[in-house]
Amino acid sequence: MTIALERLEAEPVLATLQQLRDRIGARFPERGLYGVSGDLLALADKVATSSALNRDRLRVVRLGSRVLILVVVVLTVVAFSFALGSAFEEGPEHEVEWLSLLESGVNDLVFAAIGIWFLYTVPERLRRSDSLALLHELRSLAHIIDMHQLNKDPERLRTGFTPTSVSPTMNLTYEELEHYLDYCSELLSMVGKTAALCAEESRDAVVLDTVSTIETLTNGMSRKIWQKISVLNEVRRSAGA
Repeated sequence: MTIALERLEAEPVLATLQQLRDRIGARFPERGLYGVSGDLLALADKVATSSALNRDRLRVVRLGSRVLILVVVVLTVVAFSFALGSAFEEGPEHEVEWLSLLESGVNDLVFAAIGIWFLYTVPERLRRSDSLALLHELRSLAHIIDMHQLNKDPERLRTGFTPTSVSPTMNLTYEELEHYLDYCSELLSMVGKTAALCAEESRDAVVLDTVSTIETLTNGMSRKIWQKISVLNEVRRSAGA
């Protein structure tokens, strides 16, 4: 996969996903895994498109929030100027009254600071919300891929295996099962790469932590698949296939 300037680009990810979908379609066009690969490709395209759209939208939101911050600062400064002028011209005569006035001024400053912080973080909170929504879809898709390989147990290809009345039907050959499991592993890897795309333009700790969680999840699922592939190779050798 091409990485330019230590940055994961959307185009190579989409191209790799399209190639993987074509490979799955060539061997398993009627299987649900082929449909899942299409869902992942569509979601990756959505991530790539939303990144560009969000960049423009966030630029407008950031500009608006900075203007509002400037308005709040100006209004606060003007209000304090009038308050200080009035206090010194017609101020309280007792020190206790001055303390009450000072407390009121501090409270106003605190509320103004809270408002400024809220406006300043609006763009990042919007970006976080959009990214987390996409990452939630990717996490769900990872579990769907895992469900597709869940009952593909190579042990059922052993010569001495005795199925029960409720055993799932294994209608795959050794070679087909190996390809099927390998495609599941590759799809899970691409789920992780697509999740990483969501974090390319974000330094939000929550988003980065969610991406890391998804990558850990997909890596764990892939390890289980490769354990099955190892067992499959042992079964194949024992059967002389």
